[in-house]
Amino acid sequence: MFSIITPVYNSEKFLYSTINSVISQTYTDWELIMVDDCSTDDSRRIIESFIEKDGRIKYYKTNYPSGSPALPRNIGIEKSIGRFIAFLDSDDIWESRKLEYQNNLFQDDRVAIVFSDYEKIDEAGLRKNRFITAPQVVSYMELLKGNVIGCSTCIYDTAKIGKMYFKKHGHEDYILWLEILRKGFVAKNTGTVLAQYRVRDSSISSNKLKAIHWIFQIYRVNEKMSLLRAIYYTTFTLIRASLKYLK
Repeated sequence: MFSIITPVYNSEKFLYSTINSVISQTYTDWELIMVDDCSTDDSRRIIESFIEKDGRIKYYKTNYPSGSPALPRNIGIEKSIGRFIAFLDSDDIWESRKLEYQNNLFQDDRVAIVFSDYEKIDEAGLRKNRFITAPQVVSYMELLKGNVIGCSTCIYDTAKIGKMYFKKHGHEDYILWLEILRKGFVAKNTGTVLAQYRVRDSSISSNKLKAIHWIFQIYRVNEKMSLLRAIYYTTFTLIRASLKYLK
């Protein structure tokens, strides 16, 4: 089974398309765990309306608004019962054959993460052929050069690495992918566009100066790099991120 983790905060405008993209999957052995970070809009009612029709969808709520997707995702991981942990943000959309295509790639014992390319859409959902592609196979050393794994495309295999959780830190997804690949595994790309990533002005990562600080701290603290090495990889990451931003 795939356990799909979706943190939710005031996402009423996008939930119908996000949830429907899971329901329409050709691979049907999944559970969708939606963790509400104390939304103040109509998100809960919308989720519960889907639960009435599909028992594979589950709802949980944080005790307080955490302001970060890390806590809701960790609650979802803790509650999950599937072998494969997948992530889908509450404003993003999957292509219908995403799980089917990704499932096949886990047969390789070296592969702990499977991800895909994705397409950027604007806040209204308009598609403008803005495709983000990544290498076919990503090792730990390759990933140090920048996060090429889109969170809403990523799935990891608990049979190989157990359940692993997010740290409360900016770019928490990047930290987790590094921790997984540091164990000697690789991440494999399907080589196909299987998700749509919604670009929103209010996204948590929109502050570029703050993002630079987060990345530098990841290299210095989490990866325990020297100052010069951290500066080198931060520069490399900024170049790669700038190229992705321009698409």
